[in-house]
Amino acid sequence: MIQRLVKQTLRLNAVREIVVKRNLFTMQLQSEEFQALFTNGLKSVADLFMKENQELRIAGGAVRDLLMGKKPQDVDFATTATPDQMKEMFQKAGIRMINNKGEKHGTITARIHEENFEVTTLRIDVSTDGRHAEVLFTTDWQKDAERRDLTINSMFLGLDGTLYDYFDGYEDLKKKRICFVGDAAHRIQEDYLRILRYFRFYGRISERPSNHDPATLDAIRHNAQGLAGISGERIWMELKKILTGEHTSHLVHLMYQLGVATYIGLPVDGNLQELDKVCKNVQNLSPKPMTVLASLLRLQDEVTKLDLRLKISKEEKNLGLFLLRHRRDLTPATASSKPLKPYQDFMTDSREPDAHSKICELLKYQGEQRLLKEMELWSVPCFPVNGHDLRRMGISSGKEIGIMLQELRDQWKKSGYQMDKEALLYSMEKALK
Repeated sequence: MIQRLVKQTLRLNAVREIVVKRNLFTMQLQSEEFQALFTNGLKSVADLFMKENQELRIAGGAVRDLLMGKKPQDVDFATTATPDQMKEMFQKAGIRMINNKGEKHGTITARIHEENFEVTTLRIDVSTDGRHAEVLFTTDWQKDAERRDLTINSMFLGLDGTLYDYFDGYEDLKKKRICFVGDAAHRIQEDYLRILRYFRFYGRISERPSNHDPATLDAIRHNAQGLAGISGERIWMELKKILTGEHTSHLVHLMYQLGVATYIGLPVDGNLQELDKVCKNVQNLSPKPMTVLASLLRLQDEVTKLDLRLKISKEEKNLGLFLLRHRRDLTPATASSKPLKPYQDFMTDSREPDAHSKICELLKYQGEQRLLKEMELWSVPCFPVNGHDLRRMGISSGKEIGIMLQELRDQWKKSGYQMDKEALLYSMEKALK
């Protein structure tokens, strides 16, 4: 064990770290969102770490969200305690630990008062290959902050409300600015997925498109090929958030300009003009990521290629194929008083799985906001006539019954699904006389 630590330390000393030094900035935060985090579970965990003289702070994205006045969905914690020390602490206190697959990276998950608390030991990256990092544990908070991707994600928040900011993350957050910690190229080379994380957080934080640091864009351009070695699942996880964030059109254009698109599975000849139109159409409509991504695709074969690279789900693949098939031929009946009728008729006749959801996404794609609201409330009504009704009218031939049912169904559709059984059978009686 000692020899392994010595080797790690020697390797760490050999690592050339490019870091911009910052003075520690602190302030006090006592917002309602921060106070709301203090459940019985967190109070118990905090008391335990205090009793053992180990420091515990909120880390990363949760700090960023709290500073923006948002209650974080997930709260991660960082600590000076090693994984072995945490396990001993939790065991002694009778606290159950779960999902400790992350232990080799320093993460222990404790379960207390029906809550999970993910706590990670402060770390230094000893070596990286652009995807994974070998880490060494530390008690130096700034060293841990140095290894994080963006300044807005590198802050810590003490449980007393003290903010610890080593790299101007708070200032960048106030100015809606996205910056890498230290040297952008160095941070990217540690994990090439950080290129997409830059775009994702730009779409989440920045108020304006085209507010990028030229040096950062150069670093992305020169390292874009590194994304070729990142798994499709990881890329798709980030890309989905880019597609449903702000400035999507601008960011996708930028990915093409910087040579990123080709390494993440986007079509070489993406339909950027269609993307621009669809991005305007889907504003405030909460589209699915594939609804936006489909606008880049020209041919259905491109959905298959996308799937091979990104490992999208079967549901996502089917939605992409559906949108490409019907984005032009299934449109509102503009000359009719019932513009939604083509979509309703499609749903009535279709055997397409989950047709209602797909049509709603198609309406978002087309920017049909009013029709979307109607469709979200509409479901296919039950056709009121069946074969037994026609047999009671004296029709016995199965073939004839089938033909008549289809004729009645067509009448029912033409009526906007308003004709009831009595009206439909009456019309059939008149036709038979």
